[in-house]
Amino acid sequence: MSHSSPDLSPCVTTIVGTGSYVPEKVLSNADLAKIVDTTDEWIVSRTGIRERRIAAAGETTSDMCTHAARRAMENASVTAAEIDLIIVGTVTPDSLFPSTACYVQQNLGASQAVAFDVSAACAGFLFAMQIARHFINGGNRSTALIIGADKLSALIDWTDRNTCVLFGDGAGAAILRRRRDGDPPSSGLLSSVLASDGTLSGILHAPGIGSAQTTPPHRAVIPEPIIHMMGKEVFKAAVKNTCEACETAIARAGLTAADIDLIIPHQANVRIVDAIRERLGLPPEKAFLNLQQYGNTSGAAIAIALDEAARSGVLKRGDNVLLVAFGAGFAWAASVIRW
Repeated sequence: MSHSSPDLSPCVTTIVGTGSYVPEKVLSNADLAKIVDTTDEWIVSRTGIRERRIAAAGETTSDMCTHAARRAMENASVTAAEIDLIIVGTVTPDSLFPSTACYVQQNLGASQAVAFDVSAACAGFLFAMQIARHFINGGNRSTALIIGADKLSALIDWTDRNTCVLFGDGAGAAILRRRRDGDPPSSGLLSSVLASDGTLSGILHAPGIGSAQTTPPHRAVIPEPIIHMMGKEVFKAAVKNTCEACETAIARAGLTAADIDLIIPHQANVRIVDAIRERLGLPPEKAFLNLQQYGNTSGAAIAIALDEAARSGVLKRGDNVLLVAFGAGFAWAASVIRW
């Protein structure tokens, strides 16, 4: 198991804009009941999810990324020429190579940016955020576009009612910038905790193209890329590890749980969210949830929720915000931001 080192860097990186995108097609619980043996009551009582969005035919992860990115750029009043770093957190890339970030760079015309992907599943957006923060704090880049996006509908076994009810498609983006004169003096990324435990890789995975399936010089025998999940084990690992990460991130920010104004958790399952929130001693009204509309959009979940919280006015200037995510790897992350 690996953990990030203590957060000693000064708070010089701030979020100056957010954006999100979800496909038009809505797949409700009633629609799923026509496909598998399930009901709206069964899904809602166990997950809190009522509907999810599904990408249109031919709609790629980079397409969704580009929509979200443009909205974030507009929100931040940032042009493509100003962006010098693009990081996409995704496990459903358009292709094995080049990276989805390179397709986004091409779509945006951000020719000055270095672009690459991060694979940390549902924690991908927070991993991308911390990587971008290091680039900016170190003075190597000044304006970063980070995106969390996944098209999990492409990996779903639509005959498995335990997994097909959970996931949806979407993308969320944020513009990170080195603080400038005129920016709120106390705003920015205060702390971050990243962690991984490869011994838990078997509880949530999707096989597919990879060297393990290749036996040169013969053509690879590629297993169908379908999500496999051990639900109870994921629940236990998620709650235990993310609570510890949250407590560490809050302490590194020089705060207590009582100082947190809003928690934006990974939008996976309302039971997991409630368990994390209760262990931290935070009341229900401090948790921002939109999983009832979108389901689990993997790397996009926190990014979409952050954008919706900001645009709806739930997130206010000066608020201390706790972001927390967990996903396959097993990987998890927690970040504290002053808005």
